[in-house]
Amino acid sequence: MSGILAGTRPSPADRALSLLERIVPAPSAWAFALRIWLAMVLALYAAFWLQLSGASSAAVCVAILAQPKRGQALSKALYRFLGTLAGGAISILLIGAFGQDRVLLLVSVATWLGLCVFVAHFLQDTRAYGAMLAGYTVAIVAVAHIDTPQAVFEAAIDRVAAITIGIVAITFINDALASPSTWRTLRKPLSEALSATRAFARETLSQADPGSERAAALIRQIAVMRADASAIGGELDDGARRAAGARSAIAALYAMAAASRAFTAAVAMLGRDSAAVAEARRICLGLTDDGTLDADAAAHRLGALVDEAIQGGTNEPLEILALQRGLDFARAASFAADGLNALSSGCRPKRDVALPTHRDLPVALRGAARVGIAFGATALLLIAAGWPATSFALVQVAATCSLSAIAPDSKAFARGVLIGMPVAALCAGIVLFGVLGGEQGFPLLAIAIAPVIFVACFLSLNPPTFGIGFILLVFFMVLLSPSNPQTYDAQTFLANAFLVTMAACILFVAVRIVLPISPAQRRAFALDSARDSVLDALAGDGGDATTRTSLNSDRLLQFSQWSSSSAAVRAASLDRAFDLARLESAAARAHAQLCRLPDDPALNDAARQAREGLEAADAATLARSVRAFLRHGRSVSAPTRLDIARLVSDLVTAGGIMESQHRLLRRLGILRPA
Repeated sequence: MSGILAGTRPSPADRALSLLERIVPAPSAWAFALRIWLAMVLALYAAFWLQLSGASSAAVCVAILAQPKRGQALSKALYRFLGTLAGGAISILLIGAFGQDRVLLLVSVATWLGLCVFVAHFLQDTRAYGAMLAGYTVAIVAVAHIDTPQAVFEAAIDRVAAITIGIVAITFINDALASPSTWRTLRKPLSEALSATRAFARETLSQADPGSERAAALIRQIAVMRADASAIGGELDDGARRAAGARSAIAALYAMAAASRAFTAAVAMLGRDSAAVAEARRICLGLTDDGTLDADAAAHRLGALVDEAIQGGTNEPLEILALQRGLDFARAASFAADGLNALSSGCRPKRDVALPTHRDLPVALRGAARVGIAFGATALLLIAAGWPATSFALVQVAATCSLSAIAPDSKAFARGVLIGMPVAALCAGIVLFGVLGGEQGFPLLAIAIAPVIFVACFLSLNPPTFGIGFILLVFFMVLLSPSNPQTYDAQTFLANAFLVTMAACILFVAVRIVLPISPAQRRAFALDSARDSVLDALAGDGGDATTRTSLNSDRLLQFSQWSSSSAAVRAASLDRAFDLARLESAAARAHAQLCRLPDDPALNDAARQAREGLEAADAATLARSVRAFLRHGRSVSAPTRLDIARLVSDLVTAGGIMESQHRLLRRLGILRPA
C-alpha cells in the first residue's frame, strides 16, 4: 500500500505476501478440515474395533456429511440415515423377489433409481439428498451382492451400522470442537439481505422502479438463505423457533420487494399523490431507514388511512391499491424484523410459514429417465463386454448419476466428477502403495490420509472447485478402502480406478446427450408451469398467498437464470414473468378474501361478479365488481372495510394485468380470443 501511495510498483515481498494470502486457506477452512479428518479417523477406528465388514463406509459417510456448519451436517445426517434404512429395506425386498433373475433385478433397480431421483426433484435440500440416497443405496447393497444374494441382509445391516458410526463420529467431533452454528452464521446474511431490501424499497419508493432484473438479483440474494433456514431446527432445543423466524423473515423480504414495486406502479398509474398516498409514501420510506420507525405502529396508521379512504367513499381504485400495498409493505417489514429477532433470540415468531420451491415436472421426468437409461446402458455394455467387476462399476454409475440429478447444475457437477475421479484415484494410489507401502499400523493410516483430506476440504469450500473437492473427499476413501488388515492388491486397485473413471466419463456424456435440457426448454417449462398456476389461481385453487409468494419468487429466480443473454430480450421476458406472478398472487388472494366476506346481500352480488370476472379472466367484470365493493364499503364494519380494501387492491391488480398483457395471456390460453 505504501508503494502504491508513493506511485511505485509493489515490492516483490508485497506481491509474494498478497499471493500467499490468496493461496493459503483461512483459519476457518483449516478448522473445518481438521474436524473432518478427526471424524474420519474416529469413524474408521470404531468400525475396525467393531470388526465391520464395510468399515470404509463409515469414513465415506463422514466425507459425504462434510459440512462447514453443524446444522447442515445434522440435517444431512438425519436424512442420510433414513435414506439408508429405506434403501436397505428395498434391497432385501428386491433380492428376495428377483434374486434368481439378474435381468429383472437390474431392471427393478434402475426403476427404483429413477423413482427416487424423480421424488428428489420435488424435495428441498437434505430431504432431496435422502430420497436420492435411498435410490443408490439399493445399488450399493443389492447390485454389489448380485452373485451372493444370501449375504444381502448382512450387508444391509453392516451398511446401516457403518453409516450410524459415521454420523455419530462427525456429530461428536463437531460438538467437541465447536463447529460453527448455522443460526449464528445466518444472522449476518439475513441482516444484509434486510438492508438490501430496504435499500431497494427506498429507491423504488423515492425514485422509480429499478426494474425486473434488479428485483431478480435481490430475490437471488434472499433465496440462498433458504437451505440454512431449513437446517437450523436440530441444532438447539429452540431450533424450531429460530428456523421459523428465519423462514418468516425470508418470506417477508420477498413481500417487501413486491409491495414496494406495486406501490410505485399504482402511484404512477394514478398520476398524482393524494394526501393519503403522500403520507403512506412517507411512512414506507421511514420503514426503510434501518428500523428507526416502528413497523407495527406504521402498519396501524396505514390501516387507518385505508379505512378512511374506503369510508370516505373514494371512487379511485388505484388510490386504494397504493394505500393497501403500503400497508402490505409495513406488515412485511414487521414480519422481517420479528423473524430476525426470533432467529437471534429463540423466541416464538409471529408466524410460521413454509418456503416451497418451484420444480418443473418435465425436468424431473427427464432427470429420472436419464439416471435409469445411464444405469441400464452401462449394465448392458459391461455385461456384453464380460467385465468381471460389473457390480462395482454399476454402483459408481448409480451413485454419480443420482448425485448429479439433484445438483443445481448437472453439467458443472459432471465436469467436477470428470476431474475429481482421476485425482482421487491418483491420490489413493500414492497413499496406498507409496506412503503405506504394505504397512498395517492405524496411526500411519491416519497420518497418511490427512494431506488428501485437508486439500479436498479446502477445494470443497470454494464454489468453483466444490465438485472436484467433494469427489476427491468421497472417492479417495472409496478407492483406498481402508480395512483391517489392509489389502494391497494392485490389480484390483487399478481395475477399480479404471471403473470409477469410466463412471465419470459415462456421467459426463449422459448429462449432455441423454435427454438434455436447454435453457430455452427450461424457460418454456417454467412458462407452462406459471400458466397452469395462473389458471388455478383464477379458478380459486391458488392456495395460501404467502407460500405462493415464495413459490413465485423461486420460479422467477430460476427463470432469470435461464433467460436469454440478450439484454433487451432478457428484460422483456423477466417483465412478463413478473406480471404472471403478480396476476397469480392477486387472484389467489382475491379468492381468499372473497371467502372471508360476511353474508351481506349487497356484498354477495359484488362477490359473485368478482368470482365470475376472475374465472373468466374478464377485466371489465372485475372493474364493475370493484366499483360495487367501493360503493357498499361505507356501510359495513371497520374489519370488513379492511377486507374490502385488500380485495379491491387484488382485483384492480388482476384486472390491470389482464388489460396490459392481454396478448401474452391470449397466447398462453388464459384469456379467450377476442
